[in-house]
Amino acid sequence: MSSYTCLPLALRQSRLLATRRLSERFLVRHLSASQALHDKHDCKVLVVGGGSGGCAMAAKLSSRLGRNKVIVVEPADIHYYQAMFTLIGGGMKRLEQSYKPMSEVLPKKAKWLREAAVEFDPDSNTVKTSGGNTIKYDMLLIATGLQLNYDKIPGLEEALAIPNGKVSSIYSPMYVDRVYDCLRKIEGGNAIFTYPSSPVKCPGAPQKIVYISEHYFRKTGKRNKINVIYNTALPVLFGVKHYADALWPIVKKRNITVNTRRNLIEVKPGQDIAVFENLDNPAERFEEKYSMLHAVPPMSAPEALTRCKQLINEAGFVDVDQSTLQHTKYKNVFAIGDSSGSPNSKTAASAAAQSPVVFRNMIAALDGKPLRDVYDGYASCPLVTGYHSVILAEFDYTLTPLETFPVAQNKERYSMFIMKKDLMPLLYWKLMLPGYWNGPALMRNLLSVFKFNKKKPTS
Repeated sequence: MSSYTCLPLALRQSRLLATRRLSERFLVRHLSASQALHDKHDCKVLVVGGGSGGCAMAAKLSSRLGRNKVIVVEPADIHYYQAMFTLIGGGMKRLEQSYKPMSEVLPKKAKWLREAAVEFDPDSNTVKTSGGNTIKYDMLLIATGLQLNYDKIPGLEEALAIPNGKVSSIYSPMYVDRVYDCLRKIEGGNAIFTYPSSPVKCPGAPQKIVYISEHYFRKTGKRNKINVIYNTALPVLFGVKHYADALWPIVKKRNITVNTRRNLIEVKPGQDIAVFENLDNPAERFEEKYSMLHAVPPMSAPEALTRCKQLINEAGFVDVDQSTLQHTKYKNVFAIGDSSGSPNSKTAASAAAQSPVVFRNMIAALDGKPLRDVYDGYASCPLVTGYHSVILAEFDYTLTPLETFPVAQNKERYSMFIMKKDLMPLLYWKLMLPGYWNGPALMRNLLSVFKFNKKKPTS
């Protein structure tokens, strides 16, 4: 265990907040200077967002188009590998292992504008930034990711601000360390885990931390004193039946209570009470006492994007063709990753699989050629079920399994756990962000020769 992890939670949070304040002061000075200039920028391609999809696409596009032809608008100075947050919550990784400076992961050939997009105007092919700059583009790629709306649940932010408190969340670097602290402190009572009534990034993560926590309680000899409860707003445990059928026996064997269509609407930190609504009968409310509460916030596209009604669909995401990922109205606009309105699971694996499609289609559009590449909805979710096991779910738009390996992937496997814990971070930093990793389609095709005796899974 690192010296950082051994520090009291309050001190860790103060350090994180101090770092954030330092970054904010730098940003304010930077933005103030930019506002004074009110610069206008022109570029071949504008990438809004420096997450996994934005970084990968900026690398591909700048490599093809050349230096300073691509501008990336991204206000953060730190890039997090968010897929590691569940492992941090279980004490298997440390927060400092999950991030790198943004300057190290963005391509050198692209121009980084360290500001936020505040106004989209697709009719004039411009984006305005928080620094007062206006960027004119030939082609726009929206890669803004999702916004975490902790404030939409009354009492949740207050509960998360309590030093050494009982409420935690793996979805933010500000709160992820609280999860392992809660696991260590709880001695009995209800450990409640939630899934919100909104789209979420990595939809498997809310239940991954359930399994990790339950395993931790068993390892430390206090499982018999703790009720493990998973309250999900979804009507199912997992959206793909092939894997849900494998997860239900695990849930039952480990005595985990699962309540579907139950949505967290309020936290009362002074009383340690979580309030839920029955989504099938919203007038019905449940108050549950907790000794530990793991809360997943509602999520949405960023407000700057949702204010531009021309770009979004009814759900508030970029209105794209699900096959080409080109905007349905503006042919010089594409989207990748979580902000896209394509009906795939919102995971980093999805962004990786989308990246070659978006790249080739954007180049075709720039050249005035037909768009021929098609995204099949591939998504992957390594469902961590404990400290040494993973069920590797892979599927497409139709929720049909689209598996890479010539083994039954609906079974818990140590090999898949090692891949998730040790190999995937390397793949992310070394291959995906530099634009070299296009998802496992090629590997799947190469390994298909070994699958001739494998029974085809059903959705």
